[in-house]
Amino acid sequence: MEPLVSTIEIARPPEEVFAFATDPLHFADWQDDVVSVHMLGDSRFTTTRRISGAERSMTQQITRNDPPRGFAAQGIDGPIRPHATITIEPVNNGTRSRVTFTLDFEGHGLGVPLVPLVRRQARKGASNSYRNLKRLLESDQQQREYPTPHAPRPG
Repeated sequence: MEPLVSTIEIARPPEEVFAFATDPLHFADWQDDVVSVHMLGDSRFTTTRRISGAERSMTQQITRNDPPRGFAAQGIDGPIRPHATITIEPVNNGTRSRVTFTLDFEGHGLGVPLVPLVRRQARKGASNSYRNLKRLLESDQQQREYPTPHAPRPG
């Protein structure tokens, strides 16, 4: 199956979009299904998500961290392992950003037959998450609260 790919434009510079969108500790701010995130060092994190009414945790490894252009993380445990990338391109002389999200899933063991269901749920939820991200970053309040990127994480 083809990965799920979505592109949006955000009226913020790539550095600000990258810093917020790729910081796992901010995932719950814009992804409705994220309950919590715990960092496990600089490049691994555990995300707890609400999936079909139940909370499920998974560990992910950051596989690409190239500010402000690209980020990737992949699941390293569990029956269904997500693979996510975020690519950011400057638009309008760097005052805006074109953000492309790519999301795919790999099933292991009992997770193999569940991948089509997970993909359908992700397709519905992802578009809401991307709209949330755009709304947060473009709001006046967010610009005041998050004006500069975090220090880059090792990739």
